[in-house]
Amino acid sequence: MMTREELIRNRELLTDKAIGSLCGLAIGDSLGDAARMPENQRDYGFITDFNRGACWSTDDTEFALMVAGTIIEKKGEFTSEDVVKMWLAHVATEDELKRGGLSETEAADNLRRGLRPPESGRFNPFHQSDGAAMRSGPIGIYCAGDPEKAAYLAETDACISHYADGIWGAQAVAVAVSLAMVDASVMEIWDAVCALAPADSWFRETLRRTDRIVTEANGDIAAAWMPLHNELFSTNRAAVPEAIPEMLGCLRLKSDSFQAGLLLAVNFGRDADTIGATAGAILGARYGSSGIPRHWLEKTRYPSGTCLKFTKGIDIFDYAEKLAELVC
Repeated sequence: MMTREELIRNRELLTDKAIGSLCGLAIGDSLGDAARMPENQRDYGFITDFNRGACWSTDDTEFALMVAGTIIEKKGEFTSEDVVKMWLAHVATEDELKRGGLSETEAADNLRRGLRPPESGRFNPFHQSDGAAMRSGPIGIYCAGDPEKAAYLAETDACISHYADGIWGAQAVAVAVSLAMVDASVMEIWDAVCALAPADSWFRETLRRTDRIVTEANGDIAAAWMPLHNELFSTNRAAVPEAIPEMLGCLRLKSDSFQAGLLLAVNFGRDADTIGATAGAILGARYGSSGIPRHWLEKTRYPSGTCLKFTKGIDIFDYAEKLAELVC
């Protein structure tokens, strides 16, 4: 694992990793959403590419770009008040969050009622969802090699819509991306995530189950596949204690390349777009855009604005390059 200073001195590598992570998030989002579609499951079972050239973005990519925009606008040092302003401008103004998560919809309603963080996140029946985790990847890019700062800023962003497990999940992804930016191993990332989850939390319990399942499988994906589904199952498939350990379990089973690791994650099922998006952000930070198929980068470069209209047509390369500049 390199140091943050070593990464900063290699500007070309830093930019490559920033583009890889932000684009990796968008690729995982789109492929994960496609993988769980009944027609793709019927026709392919296991998808390996975009079907007939199709691609789109969901709330995962678009909320992540809103976070990236906040970082860029505030030169990284954003506050809870800055997050509120961004939500009031781009989320609470939407009459209906098309394809948006329940946690975000509820948080927007709370903001309209006059509630502010942390109450807007704590007084939310979906506060344990992975909605903040899906958007925290850009924080990890900006905090490359500085997991403590990544955890702090992830909480600053997440508390507008989440509480407890929902915040710890956001911190987990931000810290994982931060460490992947400096070439941390999957087990180094795993240990850092486990340290974030309180010992008596639901999140820590499902991380323990995941560790046991993957360790006993000893690299055999088939041996771990159904137990990971069965033992982490929640009726709310978007809960942090299910989705984030499943994503990390997939990375522990397969992460020797961006493509191989991502394809396992996006085909996992359950909350597949978030599992794919968070896995893509971590793998993209590790392998950079140079390790991602070029046509995947170009297919997802410009979001569709499916959930947040202002994101339509944003150049993800441009946002990633600006994040890389802020690291320095």
